[in-house]
Amino acid sequence: MLRDRYRDRQVLATDIDDVGERIGGPFMELDGTDADAVARAFREHDVGTVYHLAALLSVTAERDPQAAYRVNLGSLVAVLEAARAVGAAAFVPSSIAAFGPGTPRDGTPQDTLQRPTTMYGVTKVAGELLCDYYHARFGLDTRGLRFPGLISYVAEPGGGTTDYAVHMFHAAVKGELYVCYLRPDTQIDMMYMPDAVRGAIELMEAEGATLEHRNAFNIAAIRLTPERLAAAISDAVPGFEVRYRVDEARQAIADSWPRSVDDGAARTEWGWRPEYDLAAMVDDMIAQLSARAQPVGGT
Repeated sequence: MLRDRYRDRQVLATDIDDVGERIGGPFMELDGTDADAVARAFREHDVGTVYHLAALLSVTAERDPQAAYRVNLGSLVAVLEAARAVGAAAFVPSSIAAFGPGTPRDGTPQDTLQRPTTMYGVTKVAGELLCDYYHARFGLDTRGLRFPGLISYVAEPGGGTTDYAVHMFHAAVKGELYVCYLRPDTQIDMMYMPDAVRGAIELMEAEGATLEHRNAFNIAAIRLTPERLAAAISDAVPGFEVRYRVDEARQAIADSWPRSVDDGAARTEWGWRPEYDLAAMVDDMIAQLSARAQPVGGT
């Protein structure tokens, strides 16, 4: 999306794995926890804005908290220092995991108690505070969003608590039964990936003087439960079936998060509006996954 939007500028992608051939365009292999390599990349490529997305997600982070701390916060400090050295702006995503069981769960306010009970959540709160500090102390242009669960037809599930939604779509397209690890009535805000990417870009394009919060804005799009998503997919794929076998560890994480958030600050301060509702997302996900599943060429 960045390359489509900024055709006259270089957009450099990086990853710890060599995926340059798959994604195309300017690419370099980079370990975000290697501060020297990150700083060198910023200098050599004259970075003006960075979207720092490297992280271990909620379930993966609970399996290896030390690695999550090292990746989520170590890479963030490396990026903030590199951005400070060259005067680059930084987008740093946060998450609804930054809240905790003591936070109001319905209509969670922009400014409220944040006492998460997962390592992922802890690193996200710390990340928000670090970004605020670098802005206040060094004048670094840091901005961020508290993403809800994200649904994508491109990215594979990455170890998050809300991965059930992506798994459900894949099972439906393959004609398979899906066994969901969350209770059917577990409500969590979700968002289609095109809206999430567009929201990040629009926040970075916003006039900085209008931003009161900067790090990190609540944003929301679709209030979803497994049973609500299953019903919507069944309308598009008749015969699709979901059963439930609750994973108590994942359920406990989900139960510590908000059921819905208030994204009024994002709407007021920089004009956030989602484009995809549940029906539009389901239609596009099914179409995209079905097209990707079709064989190309051959006999």
